[in-house]
Amino acid sequence: MLGAFPPTWPGWLRLVGFPLILGGISSVVWAGRTLGSALTPYPLPSEQATLVERGPYGLVRHPIYVAGLLVFLGYGLLASVPATAAVTLLAILWHFKAGVEECHLKARFPGYDHYRRRVPRGI
Repeated sequence: MLGAFPPTWPGWLRLVGFPLILGGISSVVWAGRTLGSALTPYPLPSEQATLVERGPYGLVRHPIYVAGLLVFLGYGLLASVPATAAVTLLAILWHFKAGVEECHLKARFPGYDHYRRRVPRGI
């Protein structure tokens, strides 16, 4: 809306936010359920973790980060231009967190290098 503060996106573009949020939430749930009890917010894999290569992890190595960015991008489109821009900062943070996580996964799972070469990182 012109003149609004903070500035918002045009109505047609704001509508894109809803499917992004729904798709992101669905993908977070799918990825979380695929990991099961191995799901952790920390970059270090839990003791009971195994290398998961199925489901969303067969498409990208970090589906929860990708899906989370979809949720926040969708919200940003609904909320304001600055909120959308802030998603860039979150993507940068999660990119570096994924790098730390990958170091731990490579050290823990002998097959991680092969998996890493086959499946795109996603973030």
